Amino acid sequence: MKKSEYLQQVERALVYYQRAGIVLTEEEKQRIEVADFGLGAVNDVGLQLLTYINTERVCAKEMVLLPHQTCPEHKHVPTGGAAGKEETFRCRYGKVYLYVTGEGSKEDIAAHLPKTEVSVFHEVILAPGEQYTIMPETWHWFQAGEEGAVISEFSTRSTDETDVFTDPRLVRAVTIEE
Repeated sequence: MKKSEYLQQVERALVYYQRAGIVLTEEEKQRIEVADFGLGAVNDVGLQLLTYINTERVCAKEMVLLPHQTCPEHKHVPTGGAAGKEETFRCRYGKVYLYVTGEGSKEDIAAHLPKTEVSVFHEVILAPGEQYTIMPETWHWFQAGEEGAVISEFSTRSTDETDVFTDPRLVRAVTIEE
């Protein structure tokens, strides 16, 4: 991703944090991460996030999804002798379409099918104030509705660098070019 695109995505994320009433320090604003998952199509497949804390026991993040932006299907696997990440998503702004392992079909989902491979279609729709917990090693993907979304994540230790994706083209590490 070009640095100019990265900076543009950060600015867009800041607008959404403000809409959700989330106050960030100047230092936190500088630490916003933009994940494009290696596809170069961040507005379709991507995620903007800020990690407040990530210790051996807990992690807290704020995530922004732009309108219809998708975080691709993945699961959190055991890493370093610890179980995969357990995470709770709490919607702060907008609408989140979350898909997890379970009953459901792609013909019946409310979200747009992403430009990546997906295999789970059990739909959970989160509005502001609603939350859902995803257990370790559960396939999941999520997408914002038409107004975008802000999601707080509370979890066990985050080891996103070891996430396993359904789509083999995807990578979690971000490369920023000048």
